[in-house]
Amino acid sequence: MNTSKKSRELIRQNEQIAKKPQKHDANLQKNSTLYFQIGLIVCLLFTYGLFEMNFESTIPKYADLPPLDEPEYVDVPIIKPIEPTFEEPIEQKKSKQPKDYDVVPDDVELNPVLPTIDDPVIDDNPPINPDDIVVIEIPDEAPVPFISIQDAPIYPGCEKFKNNDDRKQCMSDKISKLILRKFDTSIASDYGLTGRQRISVIFEIDKTGNVTNIESRAPHPKLDEEAKRVISKIPQMTPGRQHDKNVGVIYTQPIIFQIEN
Repeated sequence: MNTSKKSRELIRQNEQIAKKPQKHDANLQKNSTLYFQIGLIVCLLFTYGLFEMNFESTIPKYADLPPLDEPEYVDVPIIKPIEPTFEEPIEQKKSKQPKDYDVVPDDVELNPVLPTIDDPVIDDNPPINPDDIVVIEIPDEAPVPFISIQDAPIYPGCEKFKNNDDRKQCMSDKISKLILRKFDTSIASDYGLTGRQRISVIFEIDKTGNVTNIESRAPHPKLDEEAKRVISKIPQMTPGRQHDKNVGVIYTQPIIFQIEN
């Protein structure tokens, strides 16, 4: 029983002790709100005091500016425009009349010149005699150089190439091989020629693809004949075309070989 009484007293004491801190906490909360209000008022008063204070600002002083030059004045005369007046009459120029002239009466004839039947009539367009007409043959289109032909002639065996440059290269290779096989270089040694020999050959591939107009220049006439003979061995080709028309093509082929002593 004693223990129960003691325990009850302890509980009561603890309740009293617990209640006291609760009251103290409430007082602290009230005091903190008051302190906050007081601090806010003090801050506002301090800010207001700062706005009311006068701060002196120092204005920097600069050196004195140089004196300005006095402006120069120029007197400009005032010109008044003169208004034209139309009161004075305008004089008309009198046309000059010839002094020497003859008065002819109306009944006198002026002797007009009229053509007579006996006078010959000159015809500016006489009839044309058919025998006097001269027919001038218009030459065909000039041949085109091989380097500038749009569609190069096609050498037999070069049909597989579709590009124009490839066809040109194939044709040059074929002609060089033909000359290498057919040209007789012993002719030069037979006529006492030695050293490096050069023959320039120019020929035309006409509109039908045949080789014509062969011209050669060589150190000896026999070499000219041999060069023309070999070039004439070139077979018929597909003719070259320019602007979708068959045209002649000028081809230049040098022949160079060496004769040793």
